[in-house]
Amino acid sequence: MATLTYVYADSTVVVGALAHRAEPHSYDLCAHHAEGFTAPRGWDVVHLHQEFVDVPPSPDDLDALAQAVRQAATENQPSVAPAVSTDIAEPPRRGHLRVVSSEA
Repeated sequence: MATLTYVYADSTVVVGALAHRAEPHSYDLCAHHAEGFTAPRGWDVVHLHQEFVDVPPSPDDLDALAQAVRQAATENQPSVAPAVSTDIAEPPRRGHLRVVSSEA
């Protein structure tokens, strides 16, 4: 893996070792895209030569992903339960799918 960084003031793109933290105008690349990257016309590319190797996810990465999913799920939950009407004109819907007999 590698980090690509645009240096707009110098019209330069730097492709080097994977950064330890997020930086403005920086993007992480897999090994395939780090090796084959081309810059916009008129820009210089600086490859900090190293062997770009894709690293499989670690248990910490998987744990962080699971925590982010849990957090997103709890943030999307309504804080107040919606009011339920006691005057129901039609039966409540169970969902958008229903079983249809093939014998019908």
